[in-house]
Amino acid sequence: MENKAIATPGRTKEILAKAGFSFKKSLGQNFLVDVNILKNMLHHAGITEDTAAIEIGPGIGALTEQLAIHAHSVTALEIDQRLVPILKKELGSYENVTVLNEDVLKADMERIVHELKNRSKEVRVVANLPYYITTPILMKLLMDRLPFQSITVMIQKEVAERMSASPNTKSYGSLSIAVQYYTEASIPMIVPKSVFVPQPNVDSAVLHLERREKPPVDVKNEDFFFEIVRASFKQRRKTLMNNLGSFFKGSLEKPEIREVLEGIGIDPGRRGESLTMEEFATLANAFTYQK
Repeated sequence: MENKAIATPGRTKEILAKAGFSFKKSLGQNFLVDVNILKNMLHHAGITEDTAAIEIGPGIGALTEQLAIHAHSVTALEIDQRLVPILKKELGSYENVTVLNEDVLKADMERIVHELKNRSKEVRVVANLPYYITTPILMKLLMDRLPFQSITVMIQKEVAERMSASPNTKSYGSLSIAVQYYTEASIPMIVPKSVFVPQPNVDSAVLHLERREKPPVDVKNEDFFFEIVRASFKQRRKTLMNNLGSFFKGSLEKPEIREVLEGIGIDPGRRGESLTMEEFATLANAFTYQK
């Protein structure tokens, strides 16, 4: 089985040539050709024979094949209908694989997850995501609050760094807080661009998101909390005072904003990137009834 794995340069080339497949730039298609990296990724994802895996964008099945070997079942969502017959042909010998020709952003993920949850102990998402649509996919999965155990994705290194960043770093921003509000984020692996066909321009990273049972902070109004966070990073070089001044324009004057900030012990001269999630929660709760 090992020497015939899909995730090798020779086999990938052979499958694509046989199918007369041409890459669609618009779908950000890059296929991984290193089996060891995939096995390592599955290890970090916590895949076991009790796992129902959901894969997004299986391509020609390199990761799907490894999931089929190690997981209880694999449900793979592929948006490119040209790949569906290739996947069915290459993975035909695995009875635990289901291929759906669906766009994850439009699919009824709630139904899919709950059906899998009824048949398995745990549901985990594992994917090699196209760079151009990483954030919308992950934010949809997180904000829909689906009962995944975890999400492990191979994505652009820079985006992985932003999602897992800590305060007072240049990668830290509203995306870091949005992701870490729902999950505990870590980067267990960096993946060089040389192991993909075609080779992308940048390196990738494996981002592991372990779902939290409940958010780490209590906020009175979740939507408003995220609005305040985004507003605080609107212009990174500006102080909290200036960014919030623009955000509350027409409803609160600057002296009122200063008073609220000083009342909760946050210096109006600080920048958004210096605030922890706890401080943002305090900030949002203090302003909830002001706007």
